[in-house]
Amino acid sequence: MPFIGNQPTQGRFIELDSLTASATANYTLQLNGANFSPESVNNLLVSINGVIQGSSTMSLNGAVLTVGATLSSSDTIDFVRVFGNVGTVSTPTDGSVTANKIGTGAITNVKVADNASISGSKLGTGAVLQVKQGILTTIWASSASSTAFEDTPLSVTITPQSTSSKILITGMINFSGEAGSHVDFKVVRNGADILLSTESTSSRAKSHIHHYIGTVSGDGIYQIQTASLNLLDEPSSTSALTYTLQAGTPHSAGYQALLNHVATDSNHAYNAYTVSTITAMEIGG
Repeated sequence: MPFIGNQPTQGRFIELDSLTASATANYTLQLNGANFSPESVNNLLVSINGVIQGSSTMSLNGAVLTVGATLSSSDTIDFVRVFGNVGTVSTPTDGSVTANKIGTGAITNVKVADNASISGSKLGTGAVLQVKQGILTTIWASSASSTAFEDTPLSVTITPQSTSSKILITGMINFSGEAGSHVDFKVVRNGADILLSTESTSSRAKSHIHHYIGTVSGDGIYQIQTASLNLLDEPSSTSALTYTLQAGTPHSAGYQALLNHVATDSNHAYNAYTVSTITAMEIGG
């Protein structure tokens, strides 16, 4: 509804830092020690030697005010006051706009810069915050003299953004073994076991993947097998985490687990070389 009487005046009314006159006509305007650029000389009220200066006698270039004549040290610049946008919507004071002043849905995708660095905690539960991948392009074989699990060269390192994040580990493992052997794989985090069976056993190996290589020649020793990993870890950490694939033949002494090639690695066209991968995805918690 219309106002009775004069429209309320709104604006930014401030007095700038004191200026000391010297043998120049140019003076840099500052507010609390920082350069200040008014919109125009029409927004300024300037008093020199007790005389209010007319805006037509001054000019403004950013924060530099040029008065009508070169002053001297005997002159006095009494004050410089700024009247900001009188009669229009004023610029809010820094830090004065609160969350309640921003309407629901007012911040849209087009208002977010393409290169904005948004904290993972702002993306919500279940959002994929980052993805890292390790890839093994060479061949590898475990020691034939051991039944213990061994670190393979296949690993991935990720640094979570939040302690509430979960890490989804996926993998594609191309492997083979010698006929009659049992090949096992597991993933360790910084060298420690994760997400293994809770069954109590002293004689059975605990692994994430167990595979028996058949004794028929075409079933295992001439074919590359493929296994997949899908583990959701909750490390509660923001430190760098390295997930490493371990392999071994814990049930088969004297045998080897092999990655990216077959046990009978003769130079035949059907004995392919492959790659294996492990991927870590941080999921917002």
